[in-house]
Amino acid sequence: MGWIGDTVGSIKSIQIRQLLTQAVSLGMIVTSALIIWKALMCITGSESPVVVVLSGSMEPGFKRGDILFLHMSKDPIRSGEIVVFNVDGREIPIVHRVIKVHERQETGEVDVLTKGDNNYGDDRLLYAQGQLWLQRHHIMGRAVGFLPYVGWVTIIMTEKPIIKYILIGALGLLVITSKD
Repeated sequence: MGWIGDTVGSIKSIQIRQLLTQAVSLGMIVTSALIIWKALMCITGSESPVVVVLSGSMEPGFKRGDILFLHMSKDPIRSGEIVVFNVDGREIPIVHRVIKVHERQETGEVDVLTKGDNNYGDDRLLYAQGQLWLQRHHIMGRAVGFLPYVGWVTIIMTEKPIIKYILIGALGLLVITSKD
């Protein structure tokens, strides 16, 4: 029967104790990943310490598929910084550069205007209806580093879900049939 027959035979020969051990191991891996993510959130002060650039609006600085590392400090946001922000009514965060900073005299709060490096105009058309500036609560973090092209894995799995399901199925099969 070949590889498929061996795999089916391996699944049938699994004992309950071995299956429980593998399930606990898988649970520990998932839990470890969540703990690492939460620790990164605490260390960076950002609700999402790592994001993937999904469009070409920041080229040539950042290309589609680059991974950005974020940090959110109490320091005031300055013109020229690259920030990741959420807009009310949109699920996907946006990575753009701050082009203008406006400080409110009465409160001292800072509002910012952003623009993609590869875009012609500012982002006011991307903001919520009637919104002219971003406030601090919209900003998820400042870009402090990046890894080029590594985020393509995420983009491919998002745009072609069948690849994600095949990968998850293959990993699950590997965990179930492993002999260790």
